[in-house]
Amino acid sequence: MTTPTVVLVHGAFAESSSWNAVVGHLQQQTLRVVAAANPLRSVSGDAQYVRDVIASIEGPVVLVGHSYGGMVITEAAAGNDQVVGLVYVAAFTPDTGENAFTLSAKFPGSTLGGSIAAYPVSTGGNELVIRPEVYGEQFAADVDDDLTALMAATQRPVTEAALTEDLPTSSPAWRTIPSWFVFGEADRNIPAELIRFMAERAGGRTVTEVPGASHALAVSHPVVVAETIFAAVQATKR
Repeated sequence: MTTPTVVLVHGAFAESSSWNAVVGHLQQQTLRVVAAANPLRSVSGDAQYVRDVIASIEGPVVLVGHSYGGMVITEAAAGNDQVVGLVYVAAFTPDTGENAFTLSAKFPGSTLGGSIAAYPVSTGGNELVIRPEVYGEQFAADVDDDLTALMAATQRPVTEAALTEDLPTSSPAWRTIPSWFVFGEADRNIPAELIRFMAERAGGRTVTEVPGASHALAVSHPVVVAETIFAAVQATKR
């Protein structure tokens, strides 16, 4: 029996170290873990990069996405027989033709729009960041101030194009690959009501809502996130 490797894909306004505590818990379970550096340039381009990461790994993979990373893993895993499980951590779970901006407005509750600063980039379009002075309350309200300040300083900007690109595939991965969901009840980026809707639509194996938890769930509640991922790994051994 082969145990899948866990590939973690961060979302916008974060970076690979946002998974550090989760990685530690998973490694204690002797799991192989890779935290990919998501480029945050476009859904199609980011998904191709993640497919390259997957291709470098021998054997099955459980793919985990946070936030916008859910867009990326849904595309990257489409038609990919190597991916045996999907875990959505406070993440978008899009259908064909949906994008992060339109999904986030499907239900009330997101206050992300008012917290963003936009800067033009030389390759065209704008790059978006969460303003440091509001990063804590918007993204990581249940994380201590010192760590929040560090996260705000190291956040990876995302292009506006990435957040407005519709999911390209005609066969979203969650339609054929089992999925697990974990998210915060007090998420201000992606409303909990939206995640419940997407989880039900995808037929999630388990759907775990953490009371009072923010969007930075992997930082503030790494144990419950790691437990969800571990359950997906156990269920997909082959």
